[in-house]
Amino acid sequence: MSKLTKNQKLALSKVEVGKVYTLKEASTLVKEITTVKFDASVDIDVCLGVDPRKANQMVRGVVSLPHGTGKQVKVLVLTTPDQEAAAKEAGADHVGLDEYIEKIKGGWTDIDVIITQPAIMGKIGALGRVLGPRGLMPNPKSGTVTNDVVQAVKEVKQGKIDFKVDKAGIVHTSVGKVSFTPEQIKDNAKEFVTTINKLKPAAAKGTYVKSIYLSSTMSPGLKVDPKSVDEI
Repeated sequence: MSKLTKNQKLALSKVEVGKVYTLKEASTLVKEITTVKFDASVDIDVCLGVDPRKANQMVRGVVSLPHGTGKQVKVLVLTTPDQEAAAKEAGADHVGLDEYIEKIKGGWTDIDVIITQPAIMGKIGALGRVLGPRGLMPNPKSGTVTNDVVQAVKEVKQGKIDFKVDKAGIVHTSVGKVSFTPEQIKDNAKEFVTTINKLKPAAAKGTYVKSIYLSSTMSPGLKVDPKSVDEI
């Protein structure tokens, strides 16, 4: 096991073992305990009291973060020729159809989001084996299968993300970068948790949000009091 650097020791000394922080406190502290030299992502993990194996307890949705993710999202739009120019103007990184379907069949997945139209889904279905495991398959529920591809591209570029609870009952996503202000991190995290609360399945019993942790790349996790999310 490698020895901790001076900066890592200093960062760890700022974290109180066993303490549960308010979202405001954690949003400030996560910046102070990050020692990497690049602009690290700030991540949030929300553990839910649901059983994802049951369809009526699946939690999945989309959220538009007020301050974006800070990440340059690469968008591919699979569309008919009449929509290509508009999609490019909206900010799509790649636009086309058959040529990109063939590239994906060959294993190309150098994109973060794929947006397409309902009429084209028949062609894309065969790509499920490649796109499914990578979470890239377009889905109407996430807004990536739509007739308004221009609006969909704009929303994704501005910070719209989709999320889904995993097998362990945890929802994980990035809510910004360490270069964000504490207020921006707090606002984004609050919007994310608030959206999850609105999606509580009727079949979920007991405590819904069991725990929340905020962390950055390589930093320790900070436990956040769920009740503090609603504080101003």
